[in-house]
Amino acid sequence: MSAFAEQTAHYLHHLRTVRQLSAHTLDNYSRDLRTVTTLLEERGLQGWPAAAPQDIRMVVATLHRRGLGGKSLQRLLSSVRGLYGYLLQEGLARNNPALGISAPKSPRRLPHTLDPDAVNHLLDHPRDDNDPLQLRDRAMMELFYSSGLRLAELLSLDIDTIDQQDASLVVTGKGKRTRHLPVGAPALAALRKWLAVRPLLARDGGEKALFVSQRGQRLGARSVQQRLARQAREAGLDQHLHPHMLRHSFATHLLESSSDLRAVQELLGHANLSTTQIYTHLDFQHLARVYDGAHPRARKKNTEPEE
Repeated sequence: MSAFAEQTAHYLHHLRTVRQLSAHTLDNYSRDLRTVTTLLEERGLQGWPAAAPQDIRMVVATLHRRGLGGKSLQRLLSSVRGLYGYLLQEGLARNNPALGISAPKSPRRLPHTLDPDAVNHLLDHPRDDNDPLQLRDRAMMELFYSSGLRLAELLSLDIDTIDQQDASLVVTGKGKRTRHLPVGAPALAALRKWLAVRPLLARDGGEKALFVSQRGQRLGARSVQQRLARQAREAGLDQHLHPHMLRHSFATHLLESSSDLRAVQELLGHANLSTTQIYTHLDFQHLARVYDGAHPRARKKNTEPEE
């Protein structure tokens, strides 16, 4: 076993037994460290303590040229820093050459959204009111769009988290932050229809989940994703629908009509306003299209021949 492999194995054992990280996280660490090991061994290095900052920069530059994105490189650097922190703690290294090295920034991808007409077409598409699954799916979609919920937040909802009298719900999101959110009238109506047939699926009176599967258990993320994609196909939408698309549409449409960025931040449960500001880019794109199609000077610029 090479020095790299031996030192990495000791570190992964520490993460598994002392820090008790999940198998998925350990796989990510292991994969990242194997990738870096290969490149450092190609430079003739004989172990982690032999690497210098320029070696780590070379690794980042090489992987970036091969197409690895900024987020993946940030995670890889985090794995390397963690390894060196362990080696320093064990007296097996004298410094951490990954400190101060940052990954190239990836261009921020704008979220995909539906326009208001597409949302209305999806939510108003005729469904079988005698089918509990159809009523459940409509209630889920209405709630995603009405309250801007994350998928995990919707899955965590219990029956008693919905206040029908107050037309609101309470949800705990990222960072254990609790939000009190309004629920629109169409979503409330859809929820009432679903709750009327929910006992047909949730035969166990002790099940508290608002949304349950055919077996009467709390729905899982994959089931919701599949059901929403199916509903979009049945409604004739020409794009794949995923839960966050309804959340993104909720935020974008609110900003287009109100321009109140702070309010949208609160509704979405974003800790930082900068996270919410991505929706201003979507709003600007919409305004730019309106301008290009309606402003006399814009039309003139686009129609006059070049000299």
